[in-house]
Amino acid sequence: MKISPILCVAVLLMGSATAFAAKPVIGVAEFENQTAAAWWRGGVGWELSSMVTNELANNGKFKVVERSKLEPVLSEQDLAASGRIAQGTGAKIGKLTGAQYLVLGTISAYEENTASTGGGISISGISIGGKKKQAYIAADLRVVNTTTGEIDHARTVEARTGGFGLKLGVFRGKFGGRLAQQNKTPAGKAIRAMLVEIVDYLECVMVVQGNCIAEFDAKEQKRKKSLKDTISLD
Repeated sequence: MKISPILCVAVLLMGSATAFAAKPVIGVAEFENQTAAAWWRGGVGWELSSMVTNELANNGKFKVVERSKLEPVLSEQDLAASGRIAQGTGAKIGKLTGAQYLVLGTISAYEENTASTGGGISISGISIGGKKKQAYIAADLRVVNTTTGEIDHARTVEARTGGFGLKLGVFRGKFGGRLAQQNKTPAGKAIRAMLVEIVDYLECVMVVQGNCIAEFDAKEQKRKKSLKDTISLD
């Protein structure tokens, strides 16, 4: 069977177009918090932003604006919003950072619970194990087009995880900064799972599209349905 030279050229051109398709240029703002999570302290918002930024950079589907370029512009915009400088003179994110899109994230729900499993043991009078810890976390995401100022994508992503906690032992987290102690805790595992879900969602709606959007829509419907009942980790 002979293959038309024209067809071969067309296939090569399509492949080249796909290979060299422009990657979205994206920046991740400081995360905000609307919960009473004990692990949230000053600086955690930028730590979460940095972790999402690293994940986006590592998957190769995005060009990512570094925090060093993004933070001063956001700070200046906050200043403009405060009314302390003339209206209309505030910094433009897209022009000054090169970002086409800005990801805004807010931790909107966090719950952690401990339930007895009946499986604990005692060594020299010291209790070890026997408690199952679970954590639930949700983040509201908005992807803002820095040119139009419109929200191109919005979604709530959530993660739930559990583990058997020991009353003894030192947890050495792989997180840096304020979250360093949370690496092996239920909170840390939930945070990590949430970050993966965030990156998967951004890659889906901004790059891959197709069937993965239906999967996220199904998750969203399930989440909304679950809100009819009180969140319970028992």
